[in-house]
Amino acid sequence: MIIVRAVWDPAAEVWVATSDDLPGLVTEADTVEALSAKLPDMVAELMEANSIVTPLPDLSIHIIAERTTRIAGVKAA
Repeated sequence: MIIVRAVWDPAAEVWVATSDDLPGLVTEADTVEALSAKLPDMVAELMEANSIVTPLPDLSIHIIAERTTRIAGVKAA
């Protein structure tokens, strides 16, 4: 399993994804769904380029998405 962490970048308005399981994996997308669609090809290409495993095994990609939203002006009761 490859674990991918996706964090929302509010300035760029994209999800930025990286993985400690696959060094060099850095990508971005407008939605988590778009990110999920592009990751399988990226993972396969990086594994082949780095000769990690040949032939490529069946893998799962687990995306953990994090997004923080601020609420301004909320007062305690």
